[in-house]
Order: sequence, then C-alpha cells, then structure tokens
Amino acid sequence: MRKRVIASTQEGSQVQSEDQRWLDLETIAAVEVTSEEKGFPIESALFRGEQTGWRASVPGPQTIRLRFDQPQWLTRIQLCFKETQMTRTQEFVLRYSTDASGALRDIVRQQWNFSAPDSVREVEDYTVELSGVTALELTIVPDTSGGPALASLLSLRLA
Repeated sequence: MRKRVIASTQEGSQVQSEDQRWLDLETIAAVEVTSEEKGFPIESALFRGEQTGWRASVPGPQTIRLRFDQPQWLTRIQLCFKETQMTRTQEFVLRYSTDASGALRDIVRQQWNFSAPDSVREVEDYTVELSGVTALELTIVPDTSGGPALASLLSLRLA
C-alpha cells in the first residue's frame, strides 16, 4: 500500500501546500551575483520565509545566476520586484542554459514602470516547460534611462 499525507482544505494549509512545490534552491544550486548591499543578501530573495529581498550595492545592470548541481526540469518561474522610493523604468531578461558551454537562451525580456504610490510591485509568474536546465540567469537593468537606481529583487521562486 502506498500512503501520502495531503494538506487539509483549510486556507492556511493551501498556502503551505503551494509553498511546498517550490524548489529548495539552497540545496540544489549555487548562486552568483554581481553585487549585493549589506543587509540585503541574495539569499533573502531565494529562500522561503525571507522578507527583505536582495538589493545591489552599486547602480547599473546586475546579474543573478543560479547554477544547478543537477539538470532541472522547470515548470514555473515567479519573480517579484518592489520599488517604493523612485519612479523608474526597469528592464529584466531571464535566460537559461541546458549545456556545458553555458550558451544562454532567452525566456523573457520585460520592462516595468515603477511609480509610487500606485505601481510599486511587479509580480511575473511564468509557466514554462524547460528540461535539463543547468543554469538560470536574471539580468536586471534597474533604470533604462541610466539613472542611479539600485537593482532589487523581492523574490525568485522556481518549480
């Protein structure tokens, strides 16, 4: 007989059940980042339960790269950005690799206008079918006009 415990139908349990679908990046990947501000490490954007998110320590384009220990099958990618201080247009590019050469293929290129108080949070939730992913790379241009904005990422989740 096979047995498994399932979540109850209570609202709180549904949220917990959804969280359980996210990959545990701490145990399956190494992360590379171009910079990070003290108090806003990349782990704060990648691990469940963290609240502060990641922020770059210098203005300009920034890259976050996940290198998986074993090739991964990805079905969902969720990104969350938040900006409450500055009006700006941000662009990001999400890419992946499936081979040892590290050649990257685009998944999406997106721009977003942050404008407090009405437009301060961007959530992108992509359904994908990517097999054999060895690396996932997120490049953020925090201000397409070249201003002094710092790139930031509230969360990155993969399933």
